[in-house]
Formats: sequence, C-alpha cells, structure tokens
Amino acid sequence: MLLFNDHTTLDFIGPHTAFAGAGMKVHLISSTLEPVVSDTGVTITPTVTFDDCPARLDILFVPGGSVDKVMLDSAAIAFLADRGATASYITSVCTGSLVLAAAGLLDGYRAATHWSTRDHLARLGVEVSTERVCIDRNRFSGGGVTAGIDFGLTVTAHALGETTAKFAQLAMEYDPMPPLDAGSPQGAGPEVVAQFHEWAVKADDNLRNSVSRVLEQRTAAGSGTAGSS
Repeated sequence: MLLFNDHTTLDFIGPHTAFAGAGMKVHLISSTLEPVVSDTGVTITPTVTFDDCPARLDILFVPGGSVDKVMLDSAAIAFLADRGATASYITSVCTGSLVLAAAGLLDGYRAATHWSTRDHLARLGVEVSTERVCIDRNRFSGGGVTAGIDFGLTVTAHALGETTAKFAQLAMEYDPMPPLDAGSPQGAGPEVVAQFHEWAVKADDNLRNSVSRVLEQRTAAGSGTAGSS
C-alpha cells in the first residue's frame, strides 16, 4: 500500500482492515520511513521504503486524497511502474486511480474514481467506470473513500476465496445502514453537490494542473524530447 502526504486515510484503512483480517501481510510503503500526514491530519508511519520493498508484490495498492503532488513525484511513479510490471493485482481506491494512470498502469483499462474526478481520469485516457468497485482483468479500483471497504472485500474474495472474505466482513461487522441518502450526487441533491464543488474548487484546480503536466510529459516523451520535473 503506497502512502504519501495528503492521502485520505479511510481510502486505505478500509482495505487494510479487510486484508489484515484475511491474514495478508501488508506493507505500508513510502519513500522514507518518516511519518506521512493525511489530508485530515492523521499521521501514519510507513513500514518499508521504496528501496526495501519486496520486488514481487501480490497486490499493489494506491489510495486517493490530494494526489496532485504524488502524480508528479518521479520516485513514486517509477516505483509503481516497476512493481506494477509484476504484481498479480494492480489496485486503487478513490483518486488513487489517477496515480496509477500517471504511472501508465491503466492504459487500455477501465477504472473507477471519486465521482467528482471522473473527468480528470478520462483526460488520462482511462475508460471511466461509475461502479462502486470496478474489475477489469487484474485491475481492481474502488470509487470514493468508503468504497474502499467493498473494494477490499472484493479483492480478498478474488485472491483468497469468498469464505475468507466473508470471515473478514464478519470480523469488521460490516453491515452498513447509512443514516442519510446522500452518498451520491443523485441522493445528495443539487444544493449539497454545489456546496461540495465550492469547497473543493482549489483541489480540483490543482488536480487539473497535475493531469495537464502528466499529459505534457507524455507528449514530450513521445516526441523524443522528454525531460523530468
């Protein structure tokens, strides 16, 4: 599981709880072992660095959050491209799919992301799914934030079997009954959606700029004049 500053903790904690409950060994990976800080101020300590991470991973996972910087982090992108070449499952939740796309790991694949960032994922040449959990061959991606729990159980069922996934679900007592019907733009209604867009305008601008940078780098590389930033 890749970690970086400004990630959304629930994006990976949901899957982490499912994976750990199924008995998987989980590596929390970052460039250094220095604590990383989430987009809400939660501090997480990585367990392994890019250099020390096992060369072969069964599941490569990227959470979302404010991903505009990590999309342009050459070390993180190189790590993902390297491990993604051999991983059995290449996965993400929320805007983590944009990071996978920046690493070239979603070329020719369908993937999900947070509902508010689907246009950005499409700009990167990815076929955008509106499913809560999208499966395209060995690419598994979840929608926004809470979809990570459904995603984690889905990956567990595919990797270790349905009985193991059921055990992990029972251990979490995952039996959701949302108190409100506002978990989608359709349920929340136009007024709440407008409030969300107003709140997220700066993050959306940053993400748009990062997507543009990634596309510029690809164009430069394709023309034989690639540089790095």
